[in-house]
Amino acid sequence: MTRTFRPLSNGQLLDLAGTLSVLDPATEEVLARVADCTQQVLDATVQAAQAAFESWRHTTQAERRERVEALAARLKEHADELALLLTREQGRPLAMAKAEVLGCVQWLRAFAQMELPVTERTDKAGMTWTTRRVPLGVVAAIAPWNFPLMLACWKLAPALMAGNTVIVKPSPFTPLTTLRMGELAADLFPAGVVNVLCGGDALGPRMTSHPGIAKVAFTGSTATGRRVMASAAPTLKHVTLELGGNDAAIVMPDVDVPKTARKLFMGAFLNSGQVCVAAKRIYVHDAIYEAFAQAFAAAAKAAPMGAGTQEGVMLGPVQNRPQYERVKELIAATRDAGHSFLAGGDVPEGPGYFIPPTVVDNPPDDARVVVEEPFGPIVPLLRFSDVDEVVRRANDSEFGLGGSVWSGDVAQAKAIGARLETGTVWINSVQLLDPLSPFAGRKQSGIGVENGIEGLLEFTAVQTMVG
Repeated sequence: MTRTFRPLSNGQLLDLAGTLSVLDPATEEVLARVADCTQQVLDATVQAAQAAFESWRHTTQAERRERVEALAARLKEHADELALLLTREQGRPLAMAKAEVLGCVQWLRAFAQMELPVTERTDKAGMTWTTRRVPLGVVAAIAPWNFPLMLACWKLAPALMAGNTVIVKPSPFTPLTTLRMGELAADLFPAGVVNVLCGGDALGPRMTSHPGIAKVAFTGSTATGRRVMASAAPTLKHVTLELGGNDAAIVMPDVDVPKTARKLFMGAFLNSGQVCVAAKRIYVHDAIYEAFAQAFAAAAKAAPMGAGTQEGVMLGPVQNRPQYERVKELIAATRDAGHSFLAGGDVPEGPGYFIPPTVVDNPPDDARVVVEEPFGPIVPLLRFSDVDEVVRRANDSEFGLGGSVWSGDVAQAKAIGARLETGTVWINSVQLLDPLSPFAGRKQSGIGVENGIEGLLEFTAVQTMVG
């Protein structure tokens, strides 16, 4: 790849030396080199975003809508180009990368149609109380490497529609598609309204502690989320933290076993398991455990794996070397603990961060593969015989992002799902998300809300006027 990717600051694409290497996870070859933006670049960008905020905050919803919809149209126009770039830097199959780009279009358009609410009442004394939502200022939108473009747009769209200016920071592992989005957005917004900065590990903490930034919207691990929250505390920044998950799936004995196994296989291994709401603990009723395990393992063994640019590939590589090593170590620890594998368990030699889908057969509840979020292509199947027992086990986690219940009796499934301590519960499905429906985590899975009108309001402050 010979082209350069430049940060966007104050409406200008910056010609900075490329010092950070971006690798193709399927080959480990260098795709491009990008800038490591300095404190000086960040300071100048924050200053520009603050200046732009003074006029952008006073734009009408219609003006904001026009510009956000223009960005959606431009992303759609360049969808094939962006999808290929996303596959090259992130690793997932090309069709799934295209789906992510088009998902960004959907999210941008959905938020463009939302309106900030205004409420008004008159009390007995004749005083009018008007409550409206006002923007916060400069928003730092920090996106991870598993869905880099989509999770940037989850923050960018509501922040802009609420009247804020934004500095987007992609992961240093996957900056290219987001930087390209910045290029495409450069002439669609006034200078300083949309900015995209890339950098190494130091840039994130500089942003989260910067006194000129009013809010941090972050998606990533729980451990990093704690550091973000601590960094934002001295200036009492608003924060939205969408963090880790260890989602439980509960499979009742009355399901269609082959069909459910196929659906849950994708629910566990989509994007090679690098999904915050992947099914990461699958509890299967004793009555069907053997049949389900056989069908699920067969799906794992048959799944085509390879570079995302290859035709027919279902699973790509793990995205980066550190995560690849973490998953390899978890597989080794699982083997050393004496747990059995129904599929996978061996990591091939050769270039690329490829790990075959690995299925662990009924490990104990205190096993690392059950307790930890692997964020990779490994999942345990666990037996249960009693509903109260499985609900207790599913809730016995520091995480509370999502969960799913699978049953031929939908009323029964919903009754079980209502007892799960999670922000989202899916019935006979998994990983379905919608821009109009709020998405939030409980416990150590996050603070705040994304999506829906609730997600839009996260980027505002309340102002009540009395008179």
